[in-house]
Amino acid sequence: MTATTTADQPLAGKTAVVTGSSRGVGADTAKLLAAQGANVVVNYRQKAPRANKVVGEIEAAGGRAIAVGADLTSPEDVRAMMKAAVDEFGSLDVLVLNASGGMESDLGEDYAMRLNRDAQLDALRAGTELMGEGGRVVFVTSHQAHFIREVETMPEYEQVALSKRAGEDAIAEQVPALAEKGITTVIVSGDMIEGTVTATLLNRARPGALEERRESAGRLYSVAEFAAEVAAMVTADVEPGHVELVGGAEDFLAQASQR
Repeated sequence: MTATTTADQPLAGKTAVVTGSSRGVGADTAKLLAAQGANVVVNYRQKAPRANKVVGEIEAAGGRAIAVGADLTSPEDVRAMMKAAVDEFGSLDVLVLNASGGMESDLGEDYAMRLNRDAQLDALRAGTELMGEGGRVVFVTSHQAHFIREVETMPEYEQVALSKRAGEDAIAEQVPALAEKGITTVIVSGDMIEGTVTATLLNRARPGALEERRESAGRLYSVAEFAAEVAAMVTADVEPGHVELVGGAEDFLAQASQR
């Protein structure tokens, strides 16, 4: 039986998979979607207790969720996760591609590209194979990556930014074909986010980087603020391929226009 959607529960009866959602922006996005009525698959790579805590918080608030471990660079894991969503909740309607990385030093030189491009495209294909008309895909990226071809970023982040932009381009190439199936793809780009793993690692590699960006942008969004913007794009009435720029994009746009 499909739940009836309301203004407060626009996702009632729908199922969302949120990659990388055991903490940070992904966790907050998962909770927000659950509050809007969605059944949520909380994805984690290694930290099951952390993912189970997110599930517990969703259930305590009256929502439905399960935690599913899946390494996005493993096609088998990804397909098992998508299948788990359908097996548990009956459908797959929303895919939030939030997981990213590449600043880790112990996962191989090509890890950034494997995760931020190859795995994103694979997850998109695996998820949308199970989606019907009305499905929504949200790809989460950063201004540093979105504008990397026009605006230089910090050397410590350049390879990650290039890989994330490659992932965005790979996703964008699928927009027309998915639109023909009635599936809308949206890209959400945000500035550096206070309290995220990436921002912490970048500030560790380049001390003062976070403060420098904070001064340039005026302020940086918090995890909760950015997650709210990501969640909003799940139900936003936008055209396929829409790019939502969240916070601090003015200087990027200005620099890009000069190229």
